[in-house]
Amino acid sequence: MVEIAGDLNGLAYRMVEGRGPTLVWLGGFNSDMTGTKAQALADWASERGRAYVRFDYFGHGVSTGSFVDGTITRWRQDALAIIDRLTEGPLILIGSSMGGWIACLAALARKDRIAGMVLIAPAPDFTEKLMKPELPPEAHGELAQHGVWFRPSEYGLYPISRTLLEDGARWSILGQPIGIHVPVRILQGGADADVPWRHALELAEAIEGDDVVFTLIKDGDHRLSRPQDIARLLAAVEELAAPA
Repeated sequence: MVEIAGDLNGLAYRMVEGRGPTLVWLGGFNSDMTGTKAQALADWASERGRAYVRFDYFGHGVSTGSFVDGTITRWRQDALAIIDRLTEGPLILIGSSMGGWIACLAALARKDRIAGMVLIAPAPDFTEKLMKPELPPEAHGELAQHGVWFRPSEYGLYPISRTLLEDGARWSILGQPIGIHVPVRILQGGADADVPWRHALELAEAIEGDDVVFTLIKDGDHRLSRPQDIARLLAAVEELAAPA
């Protein structure tokens, strides 16, 4: 099957036409749709004639917009726009890191469409629970004065806005039952330096459905992009897609 590239109101996407349920890739914070896991899923879908959609959020990859202006509200809207405009029938949402949070928000908003979910190092509520507690003193000063702080990373500096942090609090889902009742598979690295495995386990415990499997990969990092990690991801997707 041939993957088709397109643009939906400034959101860049690629899709493979095929039989359902449609796989929808939801990437991580400051990532794009060309990563190892997203590409592996595209290859898997193409080889098996499965429908698959991946896209770049606003301000990510080749989509329009500035990353610093992005919020959880906006990226949730992006996911719902892709789902509503480009897909039909049942879906399997595949979310990585922040994409795990977006996947949960999308599943709660489109309950009648979701057939299953595969989450890789999911980071629900990361703005409140993972990012804010780790802000250094100088970050608080920059956020208060300028509304943005440039966070160092292995890829250089990237902006964290006060608006992102404030908006993220609106979409918190942990600390209460999460009304998701479809099969969920969670893959989590035990050596993840960005999302502690207990954080992902808290999500697994909060999901109300019974068919939730949490897999701890003891030596796995945050990306889970090694060949053995990709094999686990594809196996989880195939398990959920097989009944259809």
